[in-house]
Amino acid sequence: MSGSITDVGGILVGHHHRLDDDAELGSGWATGTTVVLTPPGTTGAVDGRGGAPGSRETDLLDPSNSVRHVDAVVLTGGSAFGLAAADGVMTWLEEHNRGVALDGGVVPIVPSAVIFDLPVGGWQCRPNADFGYRAAAAAGDDAAIGTVGAGVGARAGVLKGGVGTASVLLDSGVTVGALVVVNSAGDVVDPATGLPWLASHVEEFGLVAPPGDQLSAYIDRHGELSPLNTTIAVVATDAALSKAACRRVAVAAQDGLARTINPCHTPLDGDTVFALATGAVEVNPDPTTPASMTPELPLVTAVGAAAAEVLARAVMVAVLAADPVAGIPTYRGLLPGAFE
Repeated sequence: MSGSITDVGGILVGHHHRLDDDAELGSGWATGTTVVLTPPGTTGAVDGRGGAPGSRETDLLDPSNSVRHVDAVVLTGGSAFGLAAADGVMTWLEEHNRGVALDGGVVPIVPSAVIFDLPVGGWQCRPNADFGYRAAAAAGDDAAIGTVGAGVGARAGVLKGGVGTASVLLDSGVTVGALVVVNSAGDVVDPATGLPWLASHVEEFGLVAPPGDQLSAYIDRHGELSPLNTTIAVVATDAALSKAACRRVAVAAQDGLARTINPCHTPLDGDTVFALATGAVEVNPDPTTPASMTPELPLVTAVGAAAAEVLARAVMVAVLAADPVAGIPTYRGLLPGAFE
């Protein structure tokens, strides 16, 4: 498995986090912020499926609303407190003259979403505007994965979660990528087998069924941690898509979470997926599309299907790359037999 959301030209990713070496559940720093910067003219939309979302500027992304372009997306820890990280991203963007141009200056458009990671470190240890500013300033085309940025305090069921990314190049020449912060209430592996829910991931990542004693240890961990979580993600493409089309891509991409997390979109999660389209690649409409349908329909279908697949892969990348934090075990640490 290879690829990154930064394979979509112009998309940059930055992380900033604080992690104490001796962090424990309920004590110390273990949180962070991840920023996805977009090239000028990027269109955006969002789809939320969880029952406990924490977000900012998501209403603005509704296709019926005025602003079309997105300057950055913030994914952050800290629950609702962590939304303050977006202030720092807006400051950085303003310094670089990015945003909606108005008399007197610019207003950067920075939709944001949070995960609930407050119990992992100290409740008062949460991202602020400085986290967002530093993450934006650090953005580049090398998207780090695992226990970084907003993934530092993330959990995946009873396992350590984190940041993952993946991409795919379609036959049309369009690239689709995803970046996810996996902090799910549900499991990312089947408790009956110790393997990922989606069979294709077993072969892709070279996994085998772990021995029974390791599986028992995994099952014994259930019920140990708080179920208050949320998985948040960004999918991006270089295809030219409208806001309405981006919305359909975000909807389709949610299937990637449903394929890899069970249960998903629960009342305890705030699962939110942003979709971005830079518009760098123009794809001619399919001439066989009925006149009564939107000309970009086949392209939106293909991009949406790819978005679901790369998001599913990114979930597994996040979990497999995670390092332990505050006593939360990793998949590799608790089920090492899966890699033999």
